[in-house]
Amino acid sequence: MKLRFPTAYTILFALIIAVAIATWFVPAGQYERVENEDLGRMVPVPGTYQVIESQPQGFFDIILAPIAGFYDPVSYEARAIDVALFVLVIGGFLGVVTKTGAIDAGIARAMQRLEGREKWMIPIMMAAFAAGGTIYGMAEESLAFYALIIPVMIAARYDALTGVAIIMLGAGIGTLGSTINPFATVIASDAAGVPFTDGIILRAGILVTCWLTCVIYVMRYAERVRQDPMLSIVADRRESNEAHFLKGRSEEDGPPDFTRKHGLILILFAISFAVMIWGVAISGWWMAEMSALFLVSAIIVGFVDWMGEEQFTSSFVDGARDLLGVALVIGIARGIVVIMDAGNITDTVLFWAEGAVAGLSEVAFINTMFGLLSALSLLVPSSSGLAVLTMPIMAPLGDFSGVDRSLIVTAFQSASGLVNLVNPTFAVVMGGLALGRVPYERWLRFMAPLLLILTIIIMAFLSLATVL
Repeated sequence: MKLRFPTAYTILFALIIAVAIATWFVPAGQYERVENEDLGRMVPVPGTYQVIESQPQGFFDIILAPIAGFYDPVSYEARAIDVALFVLVIGGFLGVVTKTGAIDAGIARAMQRLEGREKWMIPIMMAAFAAGGTIYGMAEESLAFYALIIPVMIAARYDALTGVAIIMLGAGIGTLGSTINPFATVIASDAAGVPFTDGIILRAGILVTCWLTCVIYVMRYAERVRQDPMLSIVADRRESNEAHFLKGRSEEDGPPDFTRKHGLILILFAISFAVMIWGVAISGWWMAEMSALFLVSAIIVGFVDWMGEEQFTSSFVDGARDLLGVALVIGIARGIVVIMDAGNITDTVLFWAEGAVAGLSEVAFINTMFGLLSALSLLVPSSSGLAVLTMPIMAPLGDFSGVDRSLIVTAFQSASGLVNLVNPTFAVVMGGLALGRVPYERWLRFMAPLLLILTIIIMAFLSLATVL
């Protein structure tokens, strides 16, 4: 019997159990916290860590963690229930748009226009997603784009993993090289007590270098797949992915006609995403507003196509049903942090990290800091949550080692962004892979060489910055 790698659900439940076991052995502890008016949040006070009564997590805590993960705002951002609802509404919206035939017709028209030049879609789209990442920390919002990008990549004779990489690496590298991202750079800089513009040139250099590296990596992989589909990491899923993402349309059927109605629906489709980006970046929208936007958009598309009430509701429900597994993954992933916080071991891990960097040289300090923040990112995937938790403690340590605090902020966001490209506790990773039908272990296999390259690039930039 062939052994199979466990599903995302099993991996996440195993991590919940592992963290719960750790609460029985890792000492419980807490920092004192004070209100930071600029951040509007409670932040830990350096030097105030103390051991407190242990709160080991048992059987009932473990089975309740995935449920609590939906409701507890453990990331300092949206609750998982808000993100899951957004995903379901997006699924319904895509179900309605797909039913109109506009996406199939649009893909066929795009492939005809780009014949022979399809590979240039990769850097263009990765640049667009990277812009979203570096400007406003594009994360959960990227989940809306998988059903749009992946069919285009498959129709261009690439594979589903190429589509996932374009979105996840594009937005992820943008966040890794954040320049003005309020959820990473700005919050971390405020918590560290430095202007967020300090270090912006260094971060821009990391952004451009890492983005170019990822573009070359993805384009090389995509071209290999196009030349020989059996070289795809998800080659065994090719037929089922084509049936799923292209809705069973075969080449023998010929390209569908592209009508004016299709064009109008695709314009509405694009406007919906543009409004979402504007709402998040400019007007402070979050999950509730975005969910409402796509609900209204689905209704408008239904009217334009003049589909009946019964067909509209069934299409919407079917689309939401397709993404139900993604919604469940998001809640389960948040359950890991729920266990850590309930067991009072999050601050203990931070205290250990504080002691690990004391007394090091400048280069050793910043690279050790990068490594420690990478490890902490596995446990706290939220960039803003990790910033609030670590920067008030870690940034002042740089003063004793002669390392500028802005460089520690850069190390923080680079570490968080790098780890969150593969982090199983990050709902955006697990949700995106579920949407793309890419098993987690296949994504790790694809990412392993790239992660090593990106790590070397980041450490080189950080080391060079300490001596300039």
